[in-house]
Amino acid sequence: MLYLLAAVGAITVAVVLWRLLGTERVGASTRQRPVAPDDDPEFLRKLGEQKPKTNDEDEK
Repeated sequence: MLYLLAAVGAITVAVVLWRLLGTERVGASTRQRPVAPDDDPEFLRKLGEQKPKTNDEDEK
């Protein structure tokens, strides 16, 4: 029974250390996530400039 508790404790410590010191955590704040087109103000501005301007009265 003592060996089982020691194994569970060792696994718990290993998982906690792995999560705290793992390679995913190192430099994660310096990586920049890609911006989706609908969240990019520059992309939306360009779309607004490219859209042809028409009058609603001409289409009726």
